[in-house]
Amino acid sequence: MSKVIIIGAGFGGLAAAVRLAARGHTVEIYEKQDKPGGKAYVLEVDGFRFDTGPTVITAPFLFDDLWRAAGRRREDYFELRPCDPFYRIYDHTGRWFDHNADETAVLRQIERISPPDVDGYRRFLASTRPIFQKGFVELADQPFLRFGDMVRVAPDLARLRSFESVYRYVSRYLQDDFLRRCFSFHPLFIGGNPFHASSIYAMVHYLEREWGVYYAVGGTGAIVAALVRLLHELGVVIHLNAEVRELIVAGRRIAGVALADGTVRRADVVVSNADVAHTYADLIEPRHRRHFTDRRLRAMRYSMSLVVLYLGTRRTYHDPRLVRHNIMFGPRYRELLDDIFARKRVADDFSLYLHMPSRDQPEVAPPGCDAFYVLSPVPNLASGADWATLARPYRDMLVRFLEERFLPELSQHIVVERMMDPRDFQRRQNSYLGAAFALEPTLLQSAWFRPHNRSEEFENLYFVGAGTHPGAGIPGVLSSAVILERLVER
Repeated sequence: MSKVIIIGAGFGGLAAAVRLAARGHTVEIYEKQDKPGGKAYVLEVDGFRFDTGPTVITAPFLFDDLWRAAGRRREDYFELRPCDPFYRIYDHTGRWFDHNADETAVLRQIERISPPDVDGYRRFLASTRPIFQKGFVELADQPFLRFGDMVRVAPDLARLRSFESVYRYVSRYLQDDFLRRCFSFHPLFIGGNPFHASSIYAMVHYLEREWGVYYAVGGTGAIVAALVRLLHELGVVIHLNAEVRELIVAGRRIAGVALADGTVRRADVVVSNADVAHTYADLIEPRHRRHFTDRRLRAMRYSMSLVVLYLGTRRTYHDPRLVRHNIMFGPRYRELLDDIFARKRVADDFSLYLHMPSRDQPEVAPPGCDAFYVLSPVPNLASGADWATLARPYRDMLVRFLEERFLPELSQHIVVERMMDPRDFQRRQNSYLGAAFALEPTLLQSAWFRPHNRSEEFENLYFVGAGTHPGAGIPGVLSSAVILERLVER
């Protein structure tokens, strides 16, 4: 069996470690931060607890499969509970739409908003099933290492109209602008522009309707803690505060890693759960790279970044209009996305995601207090925006909006506050250009066109996580660990 080093303890690295250790490999993880979790880091300040990363859990069967691979039951390690509604989606006037598993209730809301779209929604929902079958069931856990792998599936992808954007695909079935937004926004969860991302991502709607949307009791950090416990049982060692500074190249192989403190660790297999562009650009000298040159890395399209504001208050908020997951669209949709992705301009307006976990878990804050976060998509650092100057005004704009619309006197009750902007994604998580979701999921940056799960440069270097196939989001990241296991065993 092999000695395996995994760089990064995000969901991809942790899942990969479980699968490889269960196969008998000796596995060690080296993590830059002081806690495991990667983007699912848990921030704890003065009794307030914030999940800093993903909070929406879909495809729970992937976690069940991961624990089954280790001969365990997921239910013995952490609990998932269904969300109802999945999300409450607002337009800029305050009108909302509840997306949930009750088709009758969804149709009733559509009829209230736009009666002609009831039949269109039924046809849209039916159309997403074959997309899910092809895009997720058949392809999500299969490697695309050769161009022939792409050629073989091209006819099916064409038949499913994967060349269309998600927004255009949804618009074939729905006429109302607000409903089009409600059923096309999902690519934003994985760093994509609904007007550019392939319609293959329309399968997310089917995935949610078929298996539901969940949250983890204790927060997403409870899943990380459960994975760490499982890895400990499997004999995996996790090194924290252990940043990898260089991959040691020996011909067409990686012989090991050099840490920031100068320590060298040897390995038969190296797996990077770090950002793919960071791995190539910062950990491997240019003279060793023939495929992913600095020029090519600069030419690729990267996802948007985020501003995330974590707030702890000395009072609770129980506005019945707010649920656990709230999505708030601004007055502009296409134009704002153009500002973020194409023009790379920090706009004066925004759309938001507001996560209110205390609706179900009051223990995230001290008694009588509240803890939540608000997230706003913004351009990545290719914009050239000066966040040293922009950060405070942008923060004030978000607080003012929440205070005026949903959380009265918010600014007077904040006792704990932390903020992340694109600089933090670059500094803390080594995200290239501060892109929060690695590469933008366009058709020509998906499957074979995405950096491969086994490096094109080195025969024993592998990737898991958002930057490789199938892409960002917890289902994609967990699926990349399945691919990795098969490739290493092969």
